[in-house]
Amino acid sequence: MTEILGIDIGGTFTDFVLLRDGRVRIYKILSTPDDPARALLEGVDTLGAPAAVVHGTTVATNALLERRGAATALITTSGFGDVLAIGRGNRPALYDLNVTRPDPPVPEAWRFELVERTLADGSVLIPLDDDELARLVAWIDTQPVESVAICLIHSYANPCHEARVAAALEQAARASQRVLFISASHRVLPEPREYERTGTTVVNAYVSPVLERYLDRLGPALTARGVRSIRIMASDGGSIGLVTARELAACTTLSGPAGGIVGAYAVAQRAGFSRIITFDMGGTSTDVALVDGALPRTSESHVGGLPVRLPSLDIHTVGAGGGSIARMDAGGALRVGPQSAGADPGPACYGRGTVPTVTDANLLLGRLQADHFLGGRMTLDVKRAHTAFMALAQDLFGTQNPGDERRAALGVVRVANALMERAIRAISVERGDDPRDCALVAFGGAGPLHAAHLAEALGIRTVLVPRYPGVLSALGMIAADVTRESTRALLTTLDALDPATLAAHIAALADEALTALAADGEDPDGCHIECMLDLRYAGQSYELPTPLESGWETSAAPLADLAERFHALHERRYGHAMRDRRIEVVTLRVRAVSPRSAIDLAPEELPPRTTPLQPRTMVGAALTGDSATLEPAPLYERDDLRPGDTIEGPAIIAQFDATTIVPPGWQVVVDADLNLLMTPQSSRPVPMAAPPV
Repeated sequence: MTEILGIDIGGTFTDFVLLRDGRVRIYKILSTPDDPARALLEGVDTLGAPAAVVHGTTVATNALLERRGAATALITTSGFGDVLAIGRGNRPALYDLNVTRPDPPVPEAWRFELVERTLADGSVLIPLDDDELARLVAWIDTQPVESVAICLIHSYANPCHEARVAAALEQAARASQRVLFISASHRVLPEPREYERTGTTVVNAYVSPVLERYLDRLGPALTARGVRSIRIMASDGGSIGLVTARELAACTTLSGPAGGIVGAYAVAQRAGFSRIITFDMGGTSTDVALVDGALPRTSESHVGGLPVRLPSLDIHTVGAGGGSIARMDAGGALRVGPQSAGADPGPACYGRGTVPTVTDANLLLGRLQADHFLGGRMTLDVKRAHTAFMALAQDLFGTQNPGDERRAALGVVRVANALMERAIRAISVERGDDPRDCALVAFGGAGPLHAAHLAEALGIRTVLVPRYPGVLSALGMIAADVTRESTRALLTTLDALDPATLAAHIAALADEALTALAADGEDPDGCHIECMLDLRYAGQSYELPTPLESGWETSAAPLADLAERFHALHERRYGHAMRDRRIEVVTLRVRAVSPRSAIDLAPEELPPRTTPLQPRTMVGAALTGDSATLEPAPLYERDDLRPGDTIEGPAIIAQFDATTIVPPGWQVVVDADLNLLMTPQSSRPVPMAAPPV
């Protein structure tokens, strides 16, 4: 399509990237938390409705985090009704003596148990009793339940009991003319591990009706404006149609951050970088990921204290964003986040908030300029930010001396940087990867403000700031392929895996995935199939996804190289391989991909510059990491830059959707796509990466 609009609803701003006839137009507007669609539709009206929309949404995520999902019941096997309450025995915070788990989305009164039992090999030990099932269905029909999650033991091996329960509920709902959403685990997650399978099925049942209601309101509104195609960004870095989004809303819990990684990788590849760390600092949180030649996919994620074992990108999130609130805790230490001022009331400098935030701190330090925010369309309130920080300074220092508010602001920025540095170490150093081998791709509305200082702390020598950093997640949504994954539990050993049987499984799952894409409006003939096997050594509890390369079925030694590929992956991840240990095959994953055309990010022809590059003005700013003193710094407008331009720090580069800080000792070169490549000057030493915090 020649017209497509990417929309990312964030905690503070809603971002828009419109691709129309090969030209990109961007837009930002404050989000409307009470009704996210209001800001979305206002932006569509401003830009003009396109033919297609790809939308990143936090509707499902917020419903789960805030426990505002549908009234949900759980049906499981007798003896397993408390699996969500029991959870896993691991302790994520080892020394926290006050660990509390969030309450399960399903209250105890609505956790129902059926006397039945299927074994791990698919055989039925205890048949399902029709009379008991009828009584249970009749009782549920009397309850104010909107959604039912069905998760019977070992249904991944034999779903016949789950299918009978689902059919009985559907028949009863039709008879009573009742709308009842049914989420069965053999449709959502046909894989072993009862806690993860139950949790994922319950999450899907809990959030799907909420997302469905949102889409039922949004879809007609967009259609009335002339939009012909609507897709939703999924957690795995692909997009899905409305049919899939309604039945598998749990696939959208990392919708927005996934778009950012897709966009960052697309920009980095064009710039010549394949190994990057993505750094997405928005209004409420920061998302980081390490990309090494391919998008980092995983099936292990947790949202709202529950496992969501569905395909997603491997993203680490911390509660440090532009709107993160700064405060002094009971012990007298300065804290930043995870609470956020959001879009309403927002940071104090937005004109309605009263508490100090990271954005207010950057404004007081001169890193943000009051009259250069959103291209001058929104003027920041310096006086209000000053008032908020004077109160924090009084708490921290016990004085009211001139400059105290800037000292407090510098402390807030340094604490926020420490939180984000720790997040980057978690996805690099703590996993055996050296961040110094990566380029840092900084985006989000606040990412370029902090990127250079983070890079210096981590020893990273290249920071890439995309041309449109503040809306890169929305740009990634335009670039995302349309995808659907189907899985099947195999539970065998690699040496016992029959190639003909594997081929039959792949064909069945591929047909299932392609049928789902067709229901979402995609042409199956234009799709390709990707296969993955989850492998582990005998005795291990967790698997490594190992790609199954095309053409394996015609190889003279089918699957022979798969073992060596797994050994290599294991050695890279854990530092060793056990080549004499038997390899187990747990799950087959088949992914159908309907590819999108690559976006041409090359800038349109720019008029030649007739005079040397000059800053628009000189401003007072504290651009070092250890001083709150305002020093003169040149401010450049990004629209004035041309390929090949060089800027030496200290400097500020302002644009509509973000502001980039170039500290002293760093320099920026503008590449052919108008990205900013920021590096330390050759004479400036770069510290060694410190051990993990």
